[in-house]
Amino acid sequence: MEYITRIKDERSAYAQIVRDNTDYEYLIEQNPSKADTINELISIMVDAICSTRPTIRVNGEDVPHDVVKSTFLKLNSSHIEYVLEAMDNNTSDVRNIRSYLITALYNSRLTLNSYWQSRVNHDMKEYWQEG
Repeated sequence: MEYITRIKDERSAYAQIVRDNTDYEYLIEQNPSKADTINELISIMVDAICSTRPTIRVNGEDVPHDVVKSTFLKLNSSHIEYVLEAMDNNTSDVRNIRSYLITALYNSRLTLNSYWQSRVNHDMKEYWQEG
């Protein structure tokens, strides 16, 4: 019973850390219609962080648990918003949504800046051509 209590306490503590890191209240306030999805993303992150497996499958590869944990603990609200937008824009059939979301969350740290730069370039293309 003590083991179960310790595991629950650890999950609860990591859930709070993830909510703090991602400005959870702000995310919910800014995206009230996506509250359920935001909660799912937080839960998936906590599941991965608290996993006892030595590796987590990311983008079809086994990545060391410590690397995934470290990456997920560094995500902020911008990363979550990026994943939400990517989900909104995805038109392909996702067969394993959990795996897709783990990969999207993990990759968000690596691709967020390039994504926004690409969006700015696209949106400003007409402006630059007129000038």
